[in-house]
Amino acid sequence: MKTGKGKGAVKRDTKEALKPVDDRKVGKRKAVERKGKMEKKAKKDPNKPKRPPSAFFVFLEEFRKTFKKENPNVKAVSAVGKAGGEKWKSLTPAEKAPYEAKAAKRKTEYEKLINAYNKKQESSADEGEEESEKSKEIHDDDEESGQDDDEEEEDDDDD
Repeated sequence: MKTGKGKGAVKRDTKEALKPVDDRKVGKRKAVERKGKMEKKAKKDPNKPKRPPSAFFVFLEEFRKTFKKENPNVKAVSAVGKAGGEKWKSLTPAEKAPYEAKAAKRKTEYEKLINAYNKKQESSADEGEEESEKSKEIHDDDEESGQDDDEEEEDDDDD
């Protein structure tokens, strides 16, 4: 009977021997840190106004309608996008002007909306700060009473 080690066991031993133990620990820490960073990412506010479309996307809204009428069989979104991109590149600056004007108009409307939104957020943040100050005052009172209890316990120990 042969009592030799299998090839699998030898490979595992050599791989583990080549890797320092510290490297494995650092790798685990990095993985944990990444999870923490992902959780800290702020959630998007559904009430925040959406950014306005660029001139190209304003053009694409109209182009999509005409493209679907001309090519009813083509249902791939990528095909519409590619055709729209080629058409946009072939337009002259004079032909692009109305789309750029519409985009500029939408941008000014967006700026008004976002300013109103930001003011609303600031006012709600101010209200939140007032509440937190009140909770701090209550918390301070608790700490002071806790210190008095510690002193009384010390006096009891002396007896």
